[in-house]
Amino acid sequence: MELQAKKAIVTGSTKGIGFAIAEALVREGVRLVVTARTDADVRKTVESLERAGGTKVVGTPCDVSRLEDVRQLMAFTVRELGGLDILVNNAGVGGFASIEEMTPELWRRTIGTNLDALFYTCHLAIPEMKKAGGCFIINIGSLAGKNAFAGGAAYNASKFGLIGFSEAIMQDVRQEDIQVAYIMPGSVDTDFGGPGGPGSSWKIAPSDVAEVVVQTLKRHPRCLTSRIEMRPSKPPKK
Repeated sequence: MELQAKKAIVTGSTKGIGFAIAEALVREGVRLVVTARTDADVRKTVESLERAGGTKVVGTPCDVSRLEDVRQLMAFTVRELGGLDILVNNAGVGGFASIEEMTPELWRRTIGTNLDALFYTCHLAIPEMKKAGGCFIINIGSLAGKNAFAGGAAYNASKFGLIGFSEAIMQDVRQEDIQVAYIMPGSVDTDFGGPGGPGSSWKIAPSDVAEVVVQTLKRHPRCLTSRIEMRPSKPPKK
């Protein structure tokens, strides 16, 4: 895909992996919609990205776990950019507790943000992408989508679900000139959490994930790299 002037949404794009992806796309000349839950964060990120590249960057707050919010996000994108070529589903939350201690609210928030949102965004984006052709959906998953751990029932369920969802819709739309891929990073150096905390030099950098996103988008359309696993090359010895 030639990225110059393509139109994209990156969800959860005000920090961490999402911001790194947004920044990388802007540098490639992609016209971008920034979105996250907080309006102040969105406005600050738009201003930052406008300084980083000479392409159009706009933003709007959106809780991707809410269908009506996503409907408004898609309408905003079509109105501001004139369509949609690239959707990067990055927004996510962590909900960690034993199943006995987990509240229904924590379960619902984790599944809503990490899994329901995929359905909402893809359900509403695909009709727009069919009009354009040559489009791409990239879902940011996790190695937790194949490696379960104690206390991870909600998070694991959401990321296992992301894999099944991504592989199914890939089959749905591949003949419509829409490619679907998912990326499964391991430990990433963000504020999200995990052993070592932010600033751990052994972890994957958000920019590493962003680089893989750009590489995936730039591959020749005859080739679909549908599943990509990423992990630190030298984690601490156990």
